[in-house]
Amino acid sequence: MSEAATLRRPTTRDEDWRYADPQFLAEAPMAYLAEWGEIAVAPGETICDNIRLGDGASAPGATVRQRVHVGKGGRFEYFATIVGGPYLRIELEVTLEEGAHFEFGGVTLGGDSKRQEFVTRVIHAEPGATSNQVVRAVQWGQSTGNFLGRIEVVRDAQKTDAAQNFRAILLEKGASANTKPELEIFADDVKCAHGAAIGALDETTAFYMAARGLPPQAARRLLVRAFIADAFAAVGDEALRESLLEGALAHLEEAAL
Repeated sequence: MSEAATLRRPTTRDEDWRYADPQFLAEAPMAYLAEWGEIAVAPGETICDNIRLGDGASAPGATVRQRVHVGKGGRFEYFATIVGGPYLRIELEVTLEEGAHFEFGGVTLGGDSKRQEFVTRVIHAEPGATSNQVVRAVQWGQSTGNFLGRIEVVRDAQKTDAAQNFRAILLEKGASANTKPELEIFADDVKCAHGAAIGALDETTAFYMAARGLPPQAARRLLVRAFIADAFAAVGDEALRESLLEGALAHLEEAAL
């Protein structure tokens, strides 16, 4: 019997699935909900991955779930954009050995009634590991962008430095965003931080830019561009960074800017 067949179907009563689409959870094949990909980063190695999860009009939704183990002094970078629906989820479980680093940048862009989310669990299993997570959500229509981020620091993982930051812009009244940051720390010599902010576009700044001759739509687009760019700031390859950003901006053509 497969692993998927023996597992319990998750519901929105489970903390890690609290903002998920109940209909998707009830109807999706268990393989969608239970299967995990595996990535191993060798000691001292660097792996950079990026994904764009797009529209799947004929499907009720999809999940991408990855377990990642980063060896001593290794580095894993993951940059993701979710633009589709009706329900799309990217979930990462990352374990860091001594001196390893995890860099994550995520963007959700959703209109209509799309529900999009990132769920991360970062385990600092040994001393000196670092992690940084930056998630930006731009929602309009009746869409929702979510980020559930959990950082675990085990008892002997001294000198840990971990941070996560979530911000959301709601372009229309019916849009929403949710975040649930968690820190579980059992070491005493650590630096761990998280921050979150949800609100409308800064119209004061847009007005300031418009007053100096920039058309209002262009001003708003520049503000959203700068907002999204935060999530891709750590991409070392300039061409890739611009490609990720421009791909996200192209999807914003349908937004109410």
